[in-house]
Amino acid sequence: MKVYKIPETLSCVIFDIDSTLYTHHAYAREQIDVQIRHFARLRNMSFEQADSLVRDFRDEHERKFGSKISLGNALTNFGVPISESVRWRETLIEPGDYLSEDPRLEETLKNLAARYRLVAVTNNPTIPARKTLEALGVSSFFPQLIGLDTTGVSKPHERPFLIAAERAGAPVHECLSVGDRYDIDVALPLELGMGGIVVDGVEDVYDLPRTLFGSGERLSVTR
Repeated sequence: MKVYKIPETLSCVIFDIDSTLYTHHAYAREQIDVQIRHFARLRNMSFEQADSLVRDFRDEHERKFGSKISLGNALTNFGVPISESVRWRETLIEPGDYLSEDPRLEETLKNLAARYRLVAVTNNPTIPARKTLEALGVSSFFPQLIGLDTTGVSKPHERPFLIAAERAGAPVHECLSVGDRYDIDVALPLELGMGGIVVDGVEDVYDLPRTLFGSGERLSVTR
């Protein structure tokens, strides 16, 4: 876990979902591969060709701009609009085939929800994202779910984070963004005045109550 900033007054915790609220490397990889396979079929090329094409573009973007680009945003470079990405993910991704209920995560979120408003912000559309939360047994903790189809843009973009704060009824500076990727989940929220924590997976999420409650909610450190 890397703590960049925790707001002096914390009202809302904004969670990424994939590879944050669960750790399942095969499923995380499959969410990318299933879209690349579909892209390859549409372009009449092999999976390896399509994967190399998209990966090279994402790597070049990172070299050029110094930050990562999401798969959805990368695919727009190849003529796949966000609206089409939404349709692909709604039909191709089945979280229940990989994930199961996590009682420890449920208890963690129950403790956090007793103090803060919780919102989920994901680059997946809301349908597969909600299925993911349901598979994990924690859907009830996230009445507000901001997906790719909610905003029409992928993180990192300010719109999903600002809408999350608005729906939570929390000032931006009282929000904390938690995710597994600094460039995608945390860098921009920090610029917006939010707090930010990067986790290595759900094991770090289990420790969040101790990190937040133990800090007295007045901590701003990097470790």
